[in-house]
Amino acid sequence: MASFVIEGGHRLSGEIRPMGAKNEVLEILCATLLTPDKVTVRNVPDILDVNNLIQLMRDMGVKVERVEKDTYTFQADEVNLPYIQSERFMQKCSSLRGSVMLLGPLVARFGKALISKPGGDKIGRRRIDTHLLGIQKLGADFTYNPEQGVFELIAPQGGLKGADMLLDEASVTGTANIVMAAVLAHGKTTIYNAACEPYIQQLCKMLNSMGARISGIASNLLTIEGVEALKGCEHTVLPDMIEVGSFIGMAAMTRSEITIKNVSYENLGIIPEAFRRLGIRLEQRGDDIYVPAQEHYEIESFIDGSIMTIADAPWPGLTPDLLSVMLVVATQAKGSVLIHQKMFESRLFFVDKLIDMGAQIILCDPHRAVVIGHDHNFKLRGGKMTSPDIRAGIALLIAALSAEGVSRIHNVEQIDRGYQDIEQRLNALGARITRMD
Repeated sequence: MASFVIEGGHRLSGEIRPMGAKNEVLEILCATLLTPDKVTVRNVPDILDVNNLIQLMRDMGVKVERVEKDTYTFQADEVNLPYIQSERFMQKCSSLRGSVMLLGPLVARFGKALISKPGGDKIGRRRIDTHLLGIQKLGADFTYNPEQGVFELIAPQGGLKGADMLLDEASVTGTANIVMAAVLAHGKTTIYNAACEPYIQQLCKMLNSMGARISGIASNLLTIEGVEALKGCEHTVLPDMIEVGSFIGMAAMTRSEITIKNVSYENLGIIPEAFRRLGIRLEQRGDDIYVPAQEHYEIESFIDGSIMTIADAPWPGLTPDLLSVMLVVATQAKGSVLIHQKMFESRLFFVDKLIDMGAQIILCDPHRAVVIGHDHNFKLRGGKMTSPDIRAGIALLIAALSAEGVSRIHNVEQIDRGYQDIEQRLNALGARITRMD
């Protein structure tokens, strides 16, 4: 298990570029199974979750070639069907959350999909009912073996058939799975209450470039006219909006002047405004974000004077992946804020580590925390902590960078799952982070 040793209290300066979006890449890679033709994907981040999925696809018989540092080709013309029904395949899927998005492509193209209960962050209940119910609406038979934890979907003779459906939740990965299944189904499919995050928009645009017929992109009503087959394409992944938000928060906490390059600003949605509500100044400069050094930042109040509430919501609302970062940033703001994590009931449990560092936080329940900012009058203290998940891990790293003294963060493999070469990139800005194995 690796650790970071962080010497806090140093201001950062310079430019940093976000890597490709993890959540988009996991969808895109699964979609390459929908065609026997070659698919080229650019701006692929070198992170654990993505690398593990790429290796899983190699094991499945997909021809994978790394043609440049961040560019891969995938060709699924000789998929090993016996392997994807093996116990070894199930074991690998159980440790990788993104493996759940193999269901749609496999049942659509090969008529059958088996997958074990997917792993990933331990941030609360993360059901996959939406995925399974949607693909069942397309005609697939579903069985579940609770002893082995294995899900099985089998398409009817003649293949999947289009259907109208109203999703019980606007699940991003659930929408992706259903869309990937529906593009090869016979007839028309309509998906109402579909997720419309930029990741889904990118997936739909890629599928259309492969010959799919998807309309309503960027809305919560998708219409899909099924086609007989898809062809190869080239696709470039968006920069990771979660990295962008993390770097904004890092600049504010360390009172640093940072320019975040090539952020795809039009795809950030409400994220810049959410940080402005915490009092953080930032400027759009072309496709870059400039964050000036600020000695103080003050949390806004609502118009009636009530305490500001920052809550997650389906897109175009605020992504839940940034609430951990915003909570940490609020600890050094002037004023108070209620952080309301609606989607996951275990994601705020890392705040006890921040309290040990000197933060003033009241954990109201598993979903809500009140943060009373120090306004930089009292610095957090360095400490020892363990990263429970990707987003809490980066939040703890931000706290450690702003703290007095030395901090040690264990289990940084969790951070590695979502942030490429993070200590090297931050050290280039003036941070002092040492990785210890």
